[in-house]
Amino acid sequence: MSLPTKRLFGDHSDKVKKEIRGFAVAFVIAMIIRTFFYQPFNIPSGSMIPTLLIGDYLFVSKFTYGYSRHSFPFGPPIFSGRVMEHSPKQGDVVVFFNPKHDNLDYIKRVIGLPGDRVQVKEGILYINDKPVTLERIEDYHTVDKEGHLLVIPQYTETLPNGLKHKILKSAPFGQGRLDNTAVFTVPEGHYFMMGDNRDNSSDSRVMEMVGYVPFENLIGRAEILFFSTEAKWYEPWNWLFALRYNRLLEIIN
Repeated sequence: MSLPTKRLFGDHSDKVKKEIRGFAVAFVIAMIIRTFFYQPFNIPSGSMIPTLLIGDYLFVSKFTYGYSRHSFPFGPPIFSGRVMEHSPKQGDVVVFFNPKHDNLDYIKRVIGLPGDRVQVKEGILYINDKPVTLERIEDYHTVDKEGHLLVIPQYTETLPNGLKHKILKSAPFGQGRLDNTAVFTVPEGHYFMMGDNRDNSSDSRVMEMVGYVPFENLIGRAEILFFSTEAKWYEPWNWLFALRYNRLLEIIN
């Protein structure tokens, strides 16, 4: 009677070992994809509205700019600088580690390249002493936390390289908290970042909170939305009911 019992335990043990090996292989593959190819990222704040909304989930390409220590989980100090590096373009939407708070990742738009002079005057963005082109378009409609309708002026901004993207300007020009700044000269090896929701973004305009972002701190370029919901992240039972179908698989510009 002992032989069948041993065989039973042996079959169960083999099955458990196979499942453990399967989970281990899946984990290794997932970590390789996350580290070297694409990393998922979710939007927790409204600083990039209207381009990105709270509840958007997107893929960030890790290989676009090459790799730094921040490409790896927990950012181990195994080397400095970047390998296989490619410089960001003006207008790229980028995920990066905040240089003032190394444990926080932000998502903003690249506005200033190394050597550029960036300034905001009366709410207008100037790059190398020239104002960017703004075109007023339809208002942006949203609701606040109490469910009240908000109508916010919306513009198409054209950067010097010709890239067009939408921005929000909720405060009258010249009256926003960051509508008048000093001239920021972007150091070599650094980038100047701004949110598209111009009056509701802590970005490179606030030196003590973000400032210039080192190239090494860039995690990757935001590429495509794979999920978007109006439900809170901790309410997965509501995700599908609040799904934004029109944003699925949208390319990020």
